[in-house]
Amino acid sequence: MSDINNPQEVDGTEELNSHNNSTPINNNQNAEETSTDAETIDESTEKDKVIAEEHVETPEASVENDEVINEIEESNAEDAEDEGNKDRHTIEVKAYDTMSLEALAIELEKLVEKEKVQAIKSHVDQINSEFKTKFQALIDEKKEDFINDGGNEIDFYYSSPVQKRYKEAYKAYRKKVNTHYQNLEQNLKQNLADKLEIIEELKGLINVEENINTTYKHFKELQERWRNTGPIPRDKYNNAWNSYHHHVEIFYDFLNINRDLRDLDFKHNLEKKLLIIERAEELAKDDDAMRAFRELQELHKMWKEELGPVPREHRESIWERFKAATKTINEKRQFYYKEIDKIYEKNLELKLDIISRIEEIAAQDTNSHSSLQKKIKTVEALREAFFSAGKVPIKVNEDTWAKFKNAVRLFNRKKNAFYKDLKKDQYKNLQLKLDLIQIAEDNKDSDDFETVTPLMKKIQGDWKKIGHVPRKDSDKIWKRFKAACNSYFDRIHAKRNAASEEQVEAYNKKNDFLKSLKDLELPKDKKEGVKTIKERIKQWQTLGRVPSDKRYIDGKFQKTIDSLLTSLKVDKTEAEMIKYENKLDSLNTSDDNRNLDNERSFIRKKIDEVKGQINQLENNLQFFTNVDEDNPLVKEVHNNIKEHKDSLIVLKEKLKKIKALY
Repeated sequence: MSDINNPQEVDGTEELNSHNNSTPINNNQNAEETSTDAETIDESTEKDKVIAEEHVETPEASVENDEVINEIEESNAEDAEDEGNKDRHTIEVKAYDTMSLEALAIELEKLVEKEKVQAIKSHVDQINSEFKTKFQALIDEKKEDFINDGGNEIDFYYSSPVQKRYKEAYKAYRKKVNTHYQNLEQNLKQNLADKLEIIEELKGLINVEENINTTYKHFKELQERWRNTGPIPRDKYNNAWNSYHHHVEIFYDFLNINRDLRDLDFKHNLEKKLLIIERAEELAKDDDAMRAFRELQELHKMWKEELGPVPREHRESIWERFKAATKTINEKRQFYYKEIDKIYEKNLELKLDIISRIEEIAAQDTNSHSSLQKKIKTVEALREAFFSAGKVPIKVNEDTWAKFKNAVRLFNRKKNAFYKDLKKDQYKNLQLKLDLIQIAEDNKDSDDFETVTPLMKKIQGDWKKIGHVPRKDSDKIWKRFKAACNSYFDRIHAKRNAASEEQVEAYNKKNDFLKSLKDLELPKDKKEGVKTIKERIKQWQTLGRVPSDKRYIDGKFQKTIDSLLTSLKVDKTEAEMIKYENKLDSLNTSDDNRNLDNERSFIRKKIDEVKGQINQLENNLQFFTNVDEDNPLVKEVHNNIKEHKDSLIVLKEKLKKIKALY
């Protein structure tokens, strides 16, 4: 029951008109099927309204135009049609505009699986809009790349696993929606018929000749049936309620003959409504404006649907008090919206700045692959920043997105144009390298070592001077060239592997020299000591090559040098580079560059590995939030990072030494 002195609960004519214009909850609903019910309610309401006005004495009739009350009424009418709707208030609204395509697909799957389908419509609409916009931008980018690579637009086709995953989730959503509303439509019609029957029974109560207590008990049973009857169509909600409410009031007037029963009800309703007011006044002090407003809607629903009239002398005062608390809560909500708008404006400024920076990068000329790669990384970071910047005012959302897409598209066009020209150069380089391969393959079996060896060394040098070739050909042609060169030099090495008298003599000299180092007394001055060690290293190198089966002596020499450097307390990095120079000198005495090439490849690989390890360790540190720096685990990670960085310095220095030998 509801209080007839609550103005918005008395005259629902204007609200009815707005509800009748609302979109039906099920597009498949046949309006003709419920026309009889609608006419019954409408005719009853018009007749009842005239009678009801005789019972209403209130100066607040203008409250029906109160926007916030109307908003609450409309929301409650929506919830009354389908009780699962109200769960939409408790589902977290996430920053869908900042999510990736995969994250959007996952979020849709979670909502469809875990939440009531009628409660997630606004969430699904936002997710669907974001996914379509971002996926279309991706398609546009892929199509542009396809055309720039020489493809015909009519032949372009693009799909991805994330698109398939999203479509399956959205299809499941649509299926659940259709099933739900097909079932709901049948229930709504039946519930409407049940409520119309209750209203008819209410009408008949005042004409029944029976004990008043029996009639009152019947009245209470009808009220309970009304409350327990499920939802009805949204556009019939207010008319049905007004008709029901009116006949409840008539019954109370009829009950005047037994004031004790009526006054007991009035007292109960007054107590409950005062509790609702007190809760509303508590909510008016709540800092969470949105949560307070959502609960306020529930309070209005209880006020209107669950409680009946109060003594006439209290009706106006309690309604004004309830309305005042409602106004305060709404003012806080409007202030919250204004603050959100300020945040959106700041987000807009940030996004426009990002767009401007992308446009600046796109306008710059690019003359090298490395330079463009840096720009690509910068633009990618700006793209991520744009998606993470948050929402902007809805009135400029589409325009902002269009500007962003145009800026990125302009950059991509210039990027693609650069690589298109670069590919032309790469195909020229490919032909030059194919010519060198032909020379290598023509001479790999030659026995004229004196003539061919310089030629093979020359084409190895020429190969390094030629620029990049198309990636799809790079490994293949390198393997051919390397195989031809290796075949030639392996034949030379096989011929020279037999130990000569000269190599045996060199081994004996090195063995004696190594023994002399054990008794070497270094100067006390560190600088002089290092100088002495370097002199000994140079002497070692002049002793010549040893037989292949005696090369272990070089390892012994390195260990002896390590011991001497340790005795001088030489810095670890410096000691490492002194030994490494000796190693490079040994590698550089070969007839070809293969040993140096292999060493260079090895060092580069190690540099990449160490960089990866440093990145991984630095990422691990992010998991130690709010952890003291003295924590043993944190200290261990920091120590590991330092060790790897020290190692990286040495490796880069080694690579520099190798490059200097070419």
